[in-house]
Amino acid sequence: MLVWVLLVAVVVVLGYVRLAPSAVPQWHVAPIGDSDADTRGSVLRVLKAGPNALKQFDQVARADPGTTVLAGSVDEQMITYITRSNVFGFPDYTTAQQQGELLRIHGRLRFGRSDFGVNRARVEGWIAQMPSGG
Repeated sequence: MLVWVLLVAVVVVLGYVRLAPSAVPQWHVAPIGDSDADTRGSVLRVLKAGPNALKQFDQVARADPGTTVLAGSVDEQMITYITRSNVFGFPDYTTAQQQGELLRIHGRLRFGRSDFGVNRARVEGWIAQMPSGG
């Protein structure tokens, strides 16, 4: 009986992780900071880039499987993406904002305390794929 209860609990938790709605006001917020930063659950990259950097970043991010736009656009100068892990569907949020020559990119997890470097690897991979190389 205990096995069934645990199995149902796991299914409920995984269902919530995959289906929980994403509140735009909570996740679509401007990245703050003027220098790169890493934590256990997030990454911030600040690039001195040209005026088309957000457009280039957007093209790379949208081409990544499992990534969708939560809010924003190139015209608004800020976009937030949701990328879900393949197996369990854990959502990570990445917000990119262009301010003049600066492109700020903030990737962070929603659930847990550590992303094991997943957001850093994704953000740096996307930057490396930009035509200008970031």
